[in-house]
Parts: sequence; C-alpha cells; structure tokens
Amino acid sequence: MPNLTIVSVDDEYPALQLIQKYCGQMEDVDLLKVFQDPEEALEYLKQNRVDLVILDINMPYINGIELLHQLPYKPLCIFLTLETQYAVKAFELDVVHYLVKPVDFETFRKAISKAKDFLQFKNSVEDQKKEDFIMFKSNYVMHKVLLDEVRWVQGFGEYIILVTPLRKYMILERMSNFEEKFQNLGFIRIHKSYIVLSSHISSYDAAHVYLKDGEKLPLGRTYKNSLKAYLN
Repeated sequence: MPNLTIVSVDDEYPALQLIQKYCGQMEDVDLLKVFQDPEEALEYLKQNRVDLVILDINMPYINGIELLHQLPYKPLCIFLTLETQYAVKAFELDVVHYLVKPVDFETFRKAISKAKDFLQFKNSVEDQKKEDFIMFKSNYVMHKVLLDEVRWVQGFGEYIILVTPLRKYMILERMSNFEEKFQNLGFIRIHKSYIVLSSHISSYDAAHVYLKDGEKLPLGRTYKNSLKAYLN
C-alpha cells in the first residue's frame, strides 16, 4: 500500500512543528505540506489530492469545518484542536478522529493508523466497483467470478447452476435468494428457471431471449413485461 499522504493546517506554528516531528517518527506516511494560512491551504488542496488532512478548527478567515466543505473532493480528516464543542459536528462529517490539544505521540499514532485502515477499506470498495464480481460457495469452496463471465443462472429446486464460458457451478441456493442478493448488479429474471445478466441480452421475441454469444433461452410469459420495462 502506498504511503499515506498528509497535509496539516493550523494557525499555531508550534502545533505544526509537533505534527512534523510525529510524522517523522512514523513509517508509511508522507507529510507533504504544512500551512498556517488556511486560505493558502485551501488553494493547495483544490489543486492537489491528498489522502488525509489534519485540521485545526478555529483559524482566521476560514475555519477547519468550512475548509473541509469547500474542497472539491473528500479526503480523510483528523481534527486537532483546543476546542471540544465541535466534536458532534465533526463526526457528522465522518472525520477519522477528533483530537484535543495537547496530544501525545501514541494517541496521534493511533489516529493515523485508523486513517490508514479507513483508506485501505475505501480503496478496496473502489476496486470492487472497477471490477464487479460475485462470490459464492460451490462444492465447499468459495469462488470469485467476474460479473461479465456469468452467462445465465438456471434453477433446479434447491440448487442453481451458474453458467460461465469455461465451466458450470452448482450452488446450494434458491433462485429467489440469488435474484434478491444480486439484482442490483444487473441480473434479471426471464423465466421461473432462468436469470440472465441484462448486459448480455441481444434481443427477445414472444418466447425467447437471445444472448450476444448466440445462446437462446426461454422467456416466461409472466416475465415479458418486466423484461421490456427493464430494458427500456
């Protein structure tokens, strides 16, 4: 995992010196810039994306909460301040931590560690969005199959068969459960025994659905209207 990139903003220079000292004692962090002037910090952050900002709250011209609101993206944030009355507001903004000055190194280190965990989770979610896949158990083994590889799902009572170009997976799962679990990924029911990925549908007629790979599947009469509405 790349180093955690940090910018710190505080109108009190001793606080910035302490943050520089603490960050210098930690691995996997890059303190890119420190600012006493929050307006300068805002201009820098608008032009440069960072993982984490460490902000004082009460500062001249613009306070830390206002600065956070004006950023065009949402970095992770730790508030480091003398004030305690903004804690509820801060957590409404989903900040990683709210530290009250003076702060010792161990407390600071734990806050940074928490920020790293948040970033790792955030990146894993974004990676999953870039590469959509489903996870399921077949023959006591967990399988990961890319969404685009799923051709269709066929039901057999308490079981379903998930069909890909290379193999078929038998899964102990009812069709209705699979449909409910994965419908937000683009699966649609076309027959009491068939579910397909909508992106694979080429066309359909009164009795069949035709997939882009040339396969033909039955279209149930009761599912025709919902298929038409979904594709339109």
